[in-house]
Amino acid sequence: MTAKSRLRLGLSLGFVILVLDHITKAWALNRLFFPPDRIEVISVLNFVPVWNRGVSFGLLASDSPYTPWLLGGFALAVSIAMVVWMARATTQWLVIGLGLIVGGAVGNAIDRALHGAVVDFIDVHWGDLHWPAFNIADAAITIGVGFILLDAFVTRPGRDGGSRDGS
Repeated sequence: MTAKSRLRLGLSLGFVILVLDHITKAWALNRLFFPPDRIEVISVLNFVPVWNRGVSFGLLASDSPYTPWLLGGFALAVSIAMVVWMARATTQWLVIGLGLIVGGAVGNAIDRALHGAVVDFIDVHWGDLHWPAFNIADAAITIGVGFILLDAFVTRPGRDGGSRDGS
């Protein structure tokens, strides 16, 4: 796989995530946020309006006007580094993981620039036990990390004598 084909795959996947993320966030903003509403999808899944002013699980949340720009700028810097890594990747698993993370990170960075916070709306719960609300970008980042771990632990060179091209 050439650097050009790796970038085409990873950036295409990232773009798809970015588009899906913003379509779903636009729906959530129009349907859930004004006025605030909750939709029960199934017994363990709701759609709820949440403004996340921090990072994962609301960590580093702040009302400072600089926080969204600092967090968004950091996400974009990390995304650029991941695109460079993507161009040098040796497996499709790694390219896919990086593409998912880049798409999700850019999606959330755009939210920070537009709204000063990230639009979260997916609420998974069991009874009164709730996972922190998240969005498509967050899910893509999590799945992307899973692909990177899969690459690191399953497709290591020399492990089974197989190729490192991800096939």
